[in-house]
Amino acid sequence: MSEYLLEVSNLKMHFPVYGGIFRRQTGKVHAVDGVTLKIKAGETVGLVGESGCGKTTVGRAVLRLYNLSGGEILFEGENISGMTQGKLRLLRRNMQMIFQDPFESLDARQTIGEIIEEPFIIHKIGTTETRRDEIEKLLSRVGLSGNAVTRFPHEFSGGQRHRIGIARAI
Repeated sequence: MSEYLLEVSNLKMHFPVYGGIFRRQTGKVHAVDGVTLKIKAGETVGLVGESGCGKTTVGRAVLRLYNLSGGEILFEGENISGMTQGKLRLLRRNMQMIFQDPFESLDARQTIGEIIEEPFIIHKIGTTETRRDEIEKLLSRVGLSGNAVTRFPHEFSGGQRHRIGIARAI
């Protein structure tokens, strides 16, 4: 087994540009070109850069929400670059992104309980009752009280919204 939990080598994400009256491809935008990183288990990595520099694209590519233009991604030593959607769904249980702006990443129409419960529903984890218990435990782990489940994102400070994003990722 590799000493790294995640290894990304020479990641490339190019998106087509269409133009003309026939909407033909006229070029490509090189959103990400040659990103390489290695993360050990237990490490936390922050991806920092200017707006529009490709931070979110790197995260989405690593989660394989996009088809890669090039490069290789190893998770726990397994190459996930060409993995099927079914296997990727199972893999994504162990991978999450936490966004810089928590307010933008939290749906204002959902309660905090619904926001945190969503991954459990997507991955078919637990019953409604066991999910509610787990959500309260997650909120407690990040320093928020159990009554947060019925509140909406706008009712929290920026730091609290970050903790909600972390609870959802855990």
